Amino acid sequence: MSDHLPLTENIVFLVAKAHQKTQGVLKGHLQPLGITPMQCLFMESLWAEDGLSVGEIGRRIALDTATLAGILDRLVNGGWVLRESDPADGRVARVYLTEKAREVIPQLCSAVHSTNDALLHGFSLEEKVLCKRFLRSIKG
Repeated sequence: MSDHLPLTENIVFLVAKAHQKTQGVLKGHLQPLGITPMQCLFMESLWAEDGLSVGEIGRRIALDTATLAGILDRLVNGGWVLRESDPADGRVARVYLTEKAREVIPQLCSAVHSTNDALLHGFSLEEKVLCKRFLRSIKG
């Protein structure tokens, strides 16, 4: 077939494999803390602004409500976050980091930095900048 695109040229395949690799590296760095990459991302959204609504967290990390619900439940059950009704609007759930979560923020930051360093090892500064720019463009 003349229009066959080899996997080595297929952006969908390449991005999927890159995602698989990045998640595996991050998972390895987070494993000692008992936190998954998605849980880390969820908690990271609260570092700068604690008490966000579940909907706002979803917008910031680009996840749908169904996916967020499972992550949130596991974080609440693990003692990492608290879910409380908004006093002004009881239909809105607000999420707060617990002291347990605040204590591990430096380790989570270190895990993210170590992952970035491992994945971009051997890249020139220009290649690192271009890689991030390309990924942001694909993300939209």
